[in-house]
Amino acid sequence: MLLMIYDILLFLLAPVILIHHAWRTVSRGRSFAGFGERFGRIAPESLTRVAGKGPIWVHAVSVGETMAVKPLLRELKHRFPERPLVLSSVTETGRSVAVTIPEADLVIYFPFDFGFAVARALRLVSPSLIIVVETEIWPNFLRHARRMKIPAVMVNGRISDRSFPRYLRFSRFFAPILNNLSALCMQSDEDARRIIAVGAPAERVHVTRNLKYDLPVKSLTPAERQELLRSYRLPADTLIITAGSTHPGEEAAVADIYARLLGERSDLFLVLVPRHPERAAEVGILLEGRGIPFIRRSALDTAQEQPRGGVLLVDTIGELMKLYALSDVVFVGGSLVPVGGHNLLEPASVGAPVLFGPHMHNFRQITALVLDAGAGEQVDDHGALEATLRRLLANEPARRSMGENGIRLMADQGGAAARHLEIIGPLIERGGEVAG
Repeated sequence: MLLMIYDILLFLLAPVILIHHAWRTVSRGRSFAGFGERFGRIAPESLTRVAGKGPIWVHAVSVGETMAVKPLLRELKHRFPERPLVLSSVTETGRSVAVTIPEADLVIYFPFDFGFAVARALRLVSPSLIIVVETEIWPNFLRHARRMKIPAVMVNGRISDRSFPRYLRFSRFFAPILNNLSALCMQSDEDARRIIAVGAPAERVHVTRNLKYDLPVKSLTPAERQELLRSYRLPADTLIITAGSTHPGEEAAVADIYARLLGERSDLFLVLVPRHPERAAEVGILLEGRGIPFIRRSALDTAQEQPRGGVLLVDTIGELMKLYALSDVVFVGGSLVPVGGHNLLEPASVGAPVLFGPHMHNFRQITALVLDAGAGEQVDDHGALEATLRRLLANEPARRSMGENGIRLMADQGGAAARHLEIIGPLIERGGEVAG
C-alpha cells in the first residue's frame, strides 16, 4: 500500500519533474541524450562498452558521494578487471566529476524512479551487481533489481542526526525497501544501529568504516608545487589561502577577512571555490564590490601570472584536491553557515592545515578525528576565523605540524575499501546472491 502511494505521488509530480529537468537541459545547453538517460534510454554505442560483461553498477548521487567512492572503484577495478564499472549520478556536477574517474567505463545519469524507467535501464545495463553509495534508497530501482535477481549492496552507509527521526517515522515504508539489499556496509556502529532500527535485517548489516578515509595520502614535493603553481598562474613565494566548498554568506566573510589581512601583509593570495560553480558570477560581483581583483578559473588559460593580493575564483569542477595541495591554509565551507559542513579529510590528505566553523553536524565523527589528531582547528565565528588565519599565516612551524598530523591521521584511518571488498567480493565471485 505504501509503495502504491509512492508511485501515485511520483505520477502526480511527473509534470513538474519533467518541466524542471527539460528547462535545465535547455538553459544550460546540455545534450538531450542525458535527459533521455533519466528515462532509462542509453545510447547503444555507449552500451557496447559494457554489454555482455556483467558490469558492476555504482550509483553515487552527487559530487560528495562520487569522490567518496573513488577508493572502492580503484579496488574493484584492480581485483575484478574483467568487470566494467558503470557510474551513475543524479546531478550535473556529480556527472562532471564522474567522467574524470579513469576506472569508470560508462557514466550515465541515474533514471527517475519511475518503474518503467528503472526497468528499462536495468535491462540495458544488465549489471551483475548494484552498489549504492551512502543512503541512496530508491524504492522502484531496488524493487525491480530484486525482481530481476540482481543483488544490491549499500556502501559507506550513514544516517545523519537530522534524518534519523524521519527514517524512523516512516520505518514501515523503508523496511521492505531495505530488505531488497543483500548487504549494508555502514560507516560506524551508530550508523549500523540506526539502519537496523529503521528496518534493515541485522544479519546483513556490517560496519566497514568510512571510504572517505581512503583518499590517497600525499603532500607535494617542492618541484611538484612549483609546477602546479605555474599551471594555475599563481605567484611564487606567496602564502595561499583556499576557501573550499563555500556557501552564500561565507564568501563575503572570507573576502572581508582577506582584505583586512592584505592590509597587514602583501604576500597573500586567495583561492575561492564556491560549492556550486554556477554561483561564480554572483561571487564575482561580490568581489568587484569590494575592489578585490580576481580571475575566473575558466578564463585562466589566457591570463598572465596573477599578482599577489588577487583571487582565483574557481568556476569549474574536479580541481579542489589539487588546489588544497597547493594551499598553506584551507578553510572548508558549509561550516560558518548552518549547512552542516563538508569533508575535512580532503585537505588533511594532502597535508594542508584545515580550519572550519561551528556547523559540522553532518561530519561529527570526522570533525572529532581531525580535532583529536591536531590536523585542524574549529572556529566559532567570522572573527575567530580571522584571528586564527592571522596566527597560522605568521607561524610556519604550526602550519607544518598540522599538515603532518593530517597525513598521519589519514594513514592511520585507511582501509575502508578493503573492508568493503570483504563483503562485496564474495558476491561478485559467486555471481551475486539476491537478498533472501
